[in-house]
This record gives sequence, structure tokens and C-alpha cells, in this order.
Amino acid sequence: MKKTLSIIALSIIGFGLVSCKKENTEAQAADAVATDSTAATATATPADSAVAPVSADATAAAPVSNQPSTSIALSESNFDFGNIKKGDKVEHVYEVTNTGTNPLVISEVKPGCGCTAPDFTKDPILPGKKGKITLHFDSSNFDGNVSKFADVYANVEKAPIKLTFTANIQP
Repeated sequence: MKKTLSIIALSIIGFGLVSCKKENTEAQAADAVATDSTAATATATPADSAVAPVSADATAAAPVSNQPSTSIALSESNFDFGNIKKGDKVEHVYEVTNTGTNPLVISEVKPGCGCTAPDFTKDPILPGKKGKITLHFDSSNFDGNVSKFADVYANVEKAPIKLTFTANIQP
């Protein structure tokens, strides 16, 4: 039992070190306390205990929309900045069109790392209308070829939608 709890605790700590955001680490620490207390009182198998924190994270990572589903068309899903100088701050606008019959609601845009910051149309995008998702990239900490992404959560069937970009960072 102690060995199982130790493995769970080490797994939680490992997830915390890999996490990109501080609030995710705090949420995982709260999950660890809840998992440890339930493992001590319940008769769960080690496999069941190890799965609990992972499924909690998966649920938190995918925001659920209460809006009726619609469909979307992107002007592009990948963009190449080409050669840029180290330290340059660049941005690209991805145009989205609501091709469905219900308003398109973009609930969240989650970049893959802290070097990328999103802006997006917050108001519902009516059928046939267009909105924008802008990704801002800071190349200060990179050299050579880089590839980055952001996940777009919206009231579409196959969410999240992955937007990507590449750049070749020159000294």
C-alpha cells in the first residue's frame, strides 16, 4: 500500500514538473491529496489508483461547450514565418468562417508553450460570418527551426482544432 502511494505521489510530482502553468500544478497537488486520502480508505487496486489523476487531468484539459454544434472552415491551419531574427516578436492571423447553421463560439485557445500568446474573436460568430485567431510568437529563447501549436476549443464536432506554425530562427 505504501509503495502504491509513493508511486502515485512521484507521478503527481512528475506531472507538476512538466506542467506549463502554475495553476495546473496546484490542481494536481489538490488531486494528489484527494487521491491519497481515498486510496487510504478505499480498497482500490494499484491500477485504479494510478488512473485517477490522469483521467482528472484529461477532463480539465478539454473545456466542454454548452452551445449547439456547428462547423468551421479555416483559411489555413499551418503557417510558415520563414526566416526571422532571434528576439523578433511575430504574429499571424488565422481566419475562421462559420460554415454551420448555429453561432460559432470559440471558448478557449490554448498555446503549446509560454512563447505563444493567443487572441481570438470572443463574440459568437454567426453562420456565414468570419472571425479571427491571432497567434503571437516570441522567438527570444529559440535557435534554428521551430514548430509550435495552439489548440482551439469551440462548439464544433472535432475539437480541439490544432493550429500550427513554423519558423527558422536566425542569430
